[in-house]
Amino acid sequence: MTDDEPAFRIPKRPIRRYHRHSGIEYEGETVFTIRPDDSIDDGALVELVESILDRSPYRYGDWFDLPMPLYLVHDDRTGDTFRVAIRDGTVELHVLPETQPGGLRAFYDRLTASSERSWSVTCRSG
Repeated sequence: MTDDEPAFRIPKRPIRRYHRHSGIEYEGETVFTIRPDDSIDDGALVELVESILDRSPYRYGDWFDLPMPLYLVHDDRTGDTFRVAIRDGTVELHVLPETQPGGLRAFYDRLTASSERSWSVTCRSG
């Protein structure tokens, strides 16, 4: 899926499983990759994404000890929760079981409005 005005239709939702001793696990995934039409390094993307997340309606956390930025994001306006990752010059929106397209679209709209770049969106599901 590539589109100038992406609808953020979710083709497959992950299934959340709770394991008593090993925590939460997800089966399946849907990831929307937002790619700038020109090259931008991960550091600049982190600055851009955090400048969006630092404003209302978002609450977020980056407490994971990973080799890349990964945020758990909640949009207070839409009620959606999803993960945002920055990897190889792209912004990835990872769908959680209850995530709705409106929250993903709102984040995308804020991202594009905060930048003078053009962006494209692709979807991977499995």
